[in-house]
Amino acid sequence: MRFELLDRILELQPGKRIVALKNLTMAEEYLGDHFPHFPVMPGVLMLEAMTQASAWLTRVTEDFAHSMVLLRKANNVKYGSFVEPGHSLTVTAELLKLTDDEARLKATGTIDGRVSVAGRLTLVRYNLADSRPDGAEIDRATIAGLRNRLRLLWRAEPALPEVEADGPRETTSLTED
Repeated sequence: MRFELLDRILELQPGKRIVALKNLTMAEEYLGDHFPHFPVMPGVLMLEAMTQASAWLTRVTEDFAHSMVLLRKANNVKYGSFVEPGHSLTVTAELLKLTDDEARLKATGTIDGRVSVAGRLTLVRYNLADSRPDGAEIDRATIAGLRNRLRLLWRAEPALPEVEADGPRETTSLTED
C-alpha cells in the first residue's frame, strides 16, 4: 500500500521552504484500527507527511535532478497533539543544508497553530542509473511521474480575466493544464 499523504501544496519557495496540507477524514482506512474508538493519525504517518513535504522541496530545489529522495534519518522528533478526523495538518519544511547526496531540513506539523509533530530530517538523494545499467530509463519515467504529481498538488491560483472598459480580456495562468 502506498500512502500519498499530502493533499495540496500551499506554498513552495525552492531552496527555502514548503507549506503543505493534509486533511484527515474518516475515509482513511488505517483509522479503523488506530484506534477503534478514538481514531487519530498514527505518529509514523505524521512523520511521513513531513518527509513527503521535505522531499517535494528537495526535488523542486534541484529541478528533479534525482529520481530517489528518501528519508535517511529523523532526529529530535517530538509529538504534541493528536490529529483527529476533521482536522488539517499543516506541514512546513525548511531547507537547512543541501550537500552532494543529502538534504537536511527542519519540519513541523501544526493544527490551528499548535505543534503536533516536529523534527529534523535528513534525506538521501540518488539516481538508479548510478548503480544499475537499466536505471536511466526508470529514472526518466519516475521523474516524469513526479513532475505530473507535483502539478496536481501545487497549482498556482488561476488567473482571473482582467476587466477593461471594452469587456473582459483573457490572461494566462502559470500552471500548465
